[in-house]
Amino acid sequence: MSEIKDQSLQAFLDALASRQATPGGGSAAAVLGAQGAALVSMVCHLTIGKAKYAEVEAEMQALLTEAEQLRDTLTGMIKADIDVFDQLMACYGLPKASDAEKQYRSEQIQQVLKQAIEVPLDCARACAKVIALTRIAAEKGSTAVISDAGVAVMSAYAGFKSAALNVDINAAGLKDRAFADGKIAVLQGLGQGMDQEVEAIFNLVKSRL
Repeated sequence: MSEIKDQSLQAFLDALASRQATPGGGSAAAVLGAQGAALVSMVCHLTIGKAKYAEVEAEMQALLTEAEQLRDTLTGMIKADIDVFDQLMACYGLPKASDAEKQYRSEQIQQVLKQAIEVPLDCARACAKVIALTRIAAEKGSTAVISDAGVAVMSAYAGFKSAALNVDINAAGLKDRAFADGKIAVLQGLGQGMDQEVEAIFNLVKSRL
């Protein structure tokens, strides 16, 4: 079976809407982030080569490279989320008839839960980076596609918030509170000031319409 990223949009949405647990919100978060990165790339492509924006061409070229790297990273996270969630479901399905089986099942669940925190946390990190790139696109990109920079920041922001929910729900089930609290602290650090920054970028875009 082909990877989700290689299937049609309709196939992905059908899978997302189905009774199957994967793909789910974590994969959708990665798509949102990748979509934001793709729109940053679009702004770059439609700014580069225009005489009016010659002074920022080198910066747009560098921005394009970063945006494409992040798009590739986030696209890969669609499958990463599916894989770790499927592993977690497999652990919940382990036998628990005896005390030994119960202990083994619990240990496996706790082990995979740590991975299930790391995957969306990585997604949140990548989305935060995309948001930073959207500011440059909004400030220096062609006004002909400036609204796309606005869609980029909102998409990446939605991806970040969505990934954060997946960190939170998996952290809640972890017995290793030091690990869980540490990851929550990292997430909170990533989100520090983000609401205000996203609003500022959105308003910047509106001012250039």
